[in-house]
Amino acid sequence: MKKFCIIANSYKDKGFTLTGKMKSRIALKGGSCQSILEGEELPKQAEGIFVLGGDGTLIRAAGIASERDIPLIGVNLGHVGYLCELEEKNVYAAIDEIMKGNYFIEERMMLSGYADEKKSGVQFPKKSLNDIVILRKGALQLMELIVSVNGGYLHTFRADGIIVATPTGSTGYSLSAGGPIIDPKARMILITPVNAHDLNAKSIVVGAEDEVTIELRSRQPEKQERADVNVDGELVMELSPGESITIRTSEQVTKIMKLSKISFLEILRKKMQIYS
Repeated sequence: MKKFCIIANSYKDKGFTLTGKMKSRIALKGGSCQSILEGEELPKQAEGIFVLGGDGTLIRAAGIASERDIPLIGVNLGHVGYLCELEEKNVYAAIDEIMKGNYFIEERMMLSGYADEKKSGVQFPKKSLNDIVILRKGALQLMELIVSVNGGYLHTFRADGIIVATPTGSTGYSLSAGGPIIDPKARMILITPVNAHDLNAKSIVVGAEDEVTIELRSRQPEKQERADVNVDGELVMELSPGESITIRTSEQVTKIMKLSKISFLEILRKKMQIYS
């Protein structure tokens, strides 16, 4: 691999100092590299992507990377950084190894979301590496969210919202809502209620081949009940009572370059020790 693209978070890489140093290193080793800002189009010749920032930057970059089937690797300039294998101190050695071909690819499943028939079954504008989240909008009142799996009724959650996450997303918002941690290489879908008004409400794990439908039920018709639907932190639509969304595993995957054979559990243990 000789042709790279760097996607840098301008708030984390001040003045794009590290970006410039990495481009110089790649050129020194006989490669080429272009840098772009988040949201810009990837260069056509890019074979691999370095993402500078944190987990959020990498998650946002995953969408465009997966569309082009290009692998990426994260350089952590943020906080916990479960997804970012590299740090600034070892990024130059990593460049050398990747250009020698000394890396492997880890595939991470993604989610696709679809609006209900009232909205013509329109697919959401982006895939999710982390999660699709339905959250109440407006007044501080709980919602009733009816969850079905493969067309069969599962449960009605009375909560502030629901998180539907990939294994990669299990260490994100789902974790803060009390959900379990899942090895990111696994293939399953995690359903976690947010602030459930039910002592028995727990996270539910279903198979990657399953299809999850969530409907907003009307509780107080006299009020304008609404719910926001967010894909990896980006608002994509609103739900009104009686409307639903369907979530399933995407055909696309995120390919992450890996240099270390260290297990996810060991990485998890080290991160928890550092930031506890």
